Amino acid sequence: MANRTGGRVLIDALKINGVEKMFGVPGESYLEALDALHDHKPQIDYITCRQEGGASFMACAYGRLTGKVGICFVTRGPGATNASIGVHTAFQDAAPMILLVGQVPRGNIEREAFQEIDYRRMYAQMAKWVAQIDDPSRIPEFINRAFQVAQSGRPGPVVLALPEDMLREKTDVADLAPAKPVQANPGLADLEQMQSMLAQAKKPLVIVGGSVWRDEARLAFEEFCQRNNIPVAAAFRRQGLFDAHHDSYVGDVAWGNIDSLTKAIDECDLLISLGARLDEGTTCKYSVLKPPVLKQKFIHIYPQAEELGRVFKADLMINSGVCEMAFALQKLDLNSGERFADWRERLRAGYIESLIATPQPGDLDMGMVMAHLREVLPRDTIVTAGAGNYADWPNKIYQYTGCSTNLSSISGAMGYGVPAAAMASIVNPRRAVVCFTGDGDFLMNGQELATAMQYGGKPIILVINNGLYGTIRMHQQRRHPGRVSGTELMNPDFAMYAQAFGAYGETVTRTEDFAAAFARARKSGRAALLELQIDPESICYNAPALSDIEPL
Repeated sequence: MANRTGGRVLIDALKINGVEKMFGVPGESYLEALDALHDHKPQIDYITCRQEGGASFMACAYGRLTGKVGICFVTRGPGATNASIGVHTAFQDAAPMILLVGQVPRGNIEREAFQEIDYRRMYAQMAKWVAQIDDPSRIPEFINRAFQVAQSGRPGPVVLALPEDMLREKTDVADLAPAKPVQANPGLADLEQMQSMLAQAKKPLVIVGGSVWRDEARLAFEEFCQRNNIPVAAAFRRQGLFDAHHDSYVGDVAWGNIDSLTKAIDECDLLISLGARLDEGTTCKYSVLKPPVLKQKFIHIYPQAEELGRVFKADLMINSGVCEMAFALQKLDLNSGERFADWRERLRAGYIESLIATPQPGDLDMGMVMAHLREVLPRDTIVTAGAGNYADWPNKIYQYTGCSTNLSSISGAMGYGVPAAAMASIVNPRRAVVCFTGDGDFLMNGQELATAMQYGGKPIILVINNGLYGTIRMHQQRRHPGRVSGTELMNPDFAMYAQAFGAYGETVTRTEDFAAAFARARKSGRAALLELQIDPESICYNAPALSDIEPL
């Protein structure tokens, strides 16, 4: 192992830590690492993306989808600033990710050299750890620590800056064994107190969240809830952590709660948050759950000790990984029998009723589109979504079934859905992948359709086109009715755009035409895009028409 360049030591360390794919845009600042990657084909695939924001979204979504660390590699300055959106998203999503950034030569630092940025200052609040490796002999140490930090406790992003001359320098450093992330386990006293609180409760409710669940842990948790008739709601954009077809699933807690769930939160006497921070999205801007002290008895279970008691003061705080807690609960004997059955059944009925959307204005009704997709998509379909009111359609009335079926971002970042779908289809070529994106959202990262085509990805992208930045237009109507400013869009022909990449493209304008168009997209054998032209008045799931929105 003598006389390896820093670039080769870096790639060897990534391989030792199990990296199989990385996402990036090449740059001259890390040519030595790219050269080392040439000798690791096909063990490590470098997925060349079209923009660093798309690459970092792919790495973030990869962490969510696989539970492994998503790796993104970008060049200095503009590359790093473009990639920052994925780092912020990975932090809020609690997704394990490492961003590797080429840096100016060490001798030029602090001169404002070409494209120079101090990444320790730039990324400080966005990442769990930010560092610069100045000595190639310390690369194995830094890489192992990066994997350890990214995966342990609350998962999240790590950023490492790599001066280009450091990557060229040679060293005889030895490799290290792979990192071994750790998670806290619930203590016996915690479990006994939780059992006691459940024994005294009459109307418990669990909100389940978190990012890196394993399906065996999900199944263990579902069995516990089934056996004890405990209703479970998903935190904001965490549908898929609990099978929506399960008798205990009662909907998602987020902006635009269904009525039955809003009432249940107010009525429950014991609230249990398992893996959810209870962020602004989950609490509906801290309205349905108001900090710092809840009126309900509250148990908060979270993998990061610093988060417990930070916003909400709980009656019982348990520092534990989500999977570790799920397996511990499976062994808990509540002897609850049918005590919570009526309560659970009432909430379940409210959720089932919510799957029937109110009719939408215009010729293309997204409620009917979703009803068709629920019937025809395989249970293991991966669904991705960016940000916008259109995302309520998959988030509210599509029924997810497992941990790796829902990729949508808590951070509310536009442009996430297409890169996430491209990545998911490349990584899982045998699974169906469907992306929901708005017209404004799509054009922020639609170029990653080229990445999907290059690497054999076959997602079906549904562009829901209403000619508006719809969410902002909705708020505009509430606060400044009739005064449209900055929210109207002029769009291309999205179907022709897709065809230009070699993908299948088609435009749908009527509800009755969607099923056949979707079938043609599935049978095309390649990436596909359906432009769904909806009425601008159709602003959101179960919301009034845009012109009927009441001003504040």
